Amino acid sequence: MDVAVSKAERILRWRQCALATLLCLFSLLAAAQPEPQASASLAEQRAKAVTQVVLGILSYARWPVEPAQLRLCVVGPTEYTDDLLKGATQATGRPVLVRRLLASNGTIASECDSVYVGKLGNDERTRLFSSLTGQPVLSISEGGDQCTVGSLFCLRVSDNQVSFEVNLDSVARSGVRIHPSVLQLSRRRPATP
Repeated sequence: MDVAVSKAERILRWRQCALATLLCLFSLLAAAQPEPQASASLAEQRAKAVTQVVLGILSYARWPVEPAQLRLCVVGPTEYTDDLLKGATQATGRPVLVRRLLASNGTIASECDSVYVGKLGNDERTRLFSSLTGQPVLSISEGGDQCTVGSLFCLRVSDNQVSFEVNLDSVARSGVRIHPSVLQLSRRRPATP
């Protein structure tokens, strides 16, 4: 009878040990998952940083006829425009009217002073930039890989900062004048953490 009891005790202890091990593993996995609030606040921080960079770029741009209210159109799906879409005011006090438009909207060149371009297919992107050719419209692409395709500015968003590149050829053809300081800023390499 002692053998049966000790065998039952060993099984019970083994089960308790296995259960404790599983609980430890699950708690480690739960701790390793990012908290939804933390990732949401990181997304909000990126959106605010993008807004600051976009407003900064716009403040150093000059149009042939300066608009009293700057019209910024957001085209295509974007990741970082939540803060920008709330509306903004430049440091000079000039309001920035921000609205979403479809890439196929034929009035973008006449109704927008600047365009924030999100993810578009190649055909949509080609049509959009063809419609902007020769028009004084400043374009900013959310993806940095699009700077060779027609945008004046291309954002590079990372966890630590937002930087940008300038397509000098597109700037020269746009009719929008960009202050040389902004062009110099784009040449600076982002700091490596």
